[in-house]
Amino acid sequence: MLHVSSCFSSYALPRRQCHTTRITFRRAIYSRRSFCRIRKALLFPFWEKHPDARQSLQAWYADVKQATWKSPTDIKKAYRNASFVARNRVVFNVKGNQHRIIVAVQYKFRLVFIRFIGTHQEYDQVDATTV
Repeated sequence: MLHVSSCFSSYALPRRQCHTTRITFRRAIYSRRSFCRIRKALLFPFWEKHPDARQSLQAWYADVKQATWKSPTDIKKAYRNASFVARNRVVFNVKGNQHRIIVAVQYKFRLVFIRFIGTHQEYDQVDATTV
């Protein structure tokens, strides 16, 4: 089980900076053309421990990197089995529901924060709204 602690911030980048450069902010990168880019390094420890999940996590990462989500409906169109919980949390099933990723999404700032990565059994022991 990997808990990733990250904080939200109401910090907004000036529009002129958003489209001209990619600016690292905590654990995500702003990008004007696509959705935020999650640092791949956050996924490494989990797939080192669970090598069978590596390919699925890489595919998920590539999808999120190219996504242009503006609302939960956009996520639901791409991932029908994604679950939405309180506080803009989304639970993704990885590798046929064997592993779970909980992310917090800020649509306005195009940010996705990984809050939890773990097996289905580990997921049952956490509260997705508070993790």
